[in-house]
Amino acid sequence: MPTPTEQPHRNDDERFMRRALDLAAEGAALGEVPVGALVVIDGAVVGEGFNRPLRSCDPTAHAEMEALRAAATRLGNYRLTGSTLYVTIEPCTMCAGALVHARVARLVYGAAEPRSGAVVSSARVLDNPALNHHVTVTAGVLEEAAATLLRDFFRARRARTQPGALDV
Repeated sequence: MPTPTEQPHRNDDERFMRRALDLAAEGAALGEVPVGALVVIDGAVVGEGFNRPLRSCDPTAHAEMEALRAAATRLGNYRLTGSTLYVTIEPCTMCAGALVHARVARLVYGAAEPRSGAVVSSARVLDNPALNHHVTVTAGVLEEAAATLLRDFFRARRARTQPGALDV
């Protein structure tokens, strides 16, 4: 089972998670669920993205997938060995599987996702002993900021869909 680990470079984790939060806010400004992600290798960002399923009409356009695609394209290789993926929320089943296929070394995420999180919440995709690659996990980095971004987004969305609400 991948267990949340403490990283001696917690400041780097927080710095990169702040960038993921900025990306999530960019997506939210476009009406997408605010999730941001980036891939880092040797301290350099090699790919980043935010949720785009609505705008792209693509159910696979999650922030993690966008960041992985961008990194793979930039590096000319779908295997991202030695990389760390930073994401504001616990990945879903699809994204957790992509981490394994891309050979991502480490996952750092902010908030847990109780409904569809596939690392520790509803499924434990990365715990499968049959997998040919294992990902180290650090959870809870800037957790409150990530959770607040999501709560505020959905609160605003619900307020807009209430009868009598102003369409802004």
